[in-house]
Amino acid sequence: MTELRFVDTNILLYAHDRDAGSKHDRAKQLLINLWNEGNGCLSTQVLQEFFVNVTKKIPQPISTSIAREIMRTYLPWLRVATDGEMAIRASEIADTWQTSFWDGMIIAAAERSGATELLSEDMQSGQRIAGILITNPLTDIQAK
Repeated sequence: MTELRFVDTNILLYAHDRDAGSKHDRAKQLLINLWNEGNGCLSTQVLQEFFVNVTKKIPQPISTSIAREIMRTYLPWLRVATDGEMAIRASEIADTWQTSFWDGMIIAAAERSGATELLSEDMQSGQRIAGILITNPLTDIQAK
C-alpha cells in the first residue's frame, strides 16, 4: 500500500492562490503528484480552513462557488470522520507535543488516516509527532 501524505491547509491554499509566486507553483505540482500517486489525504478541518482563506483572505479571493467546486474535488482525500474522540486525541497531542489545539486536530486527523507524513509550512519540519513526520515541502523557496 502507498504511504499516505496528509496535506495541511497552507499547502492546499498555496496551490490555489496564483499570487503565491513560487510557492503556488511548488504546491500545485506537489498536489498533482499526490493525485497521480494516489496518496494524498486531508481532513474536513483543512477544507473548512481552505474555504475561508481562499474566499476571504488571499489577495485575489476566488468566488464561493469555485471554492466549493475545488473542495468537491478533494472529497476523495477525506479518509476519516472528525468526531469527539478525535478532539480528545487532539487535546492530548497539544499537551504532549506543545502544539495548538488546532494543529493537534490536524495531526490527529493525519494519525487516524494512517498518514506517515504531514505536509505543512506552519509546523516544525523534521519533527515527528504521534509517529508522523512533519515535512515542509516549500523550505527551499524564499518568501515572496
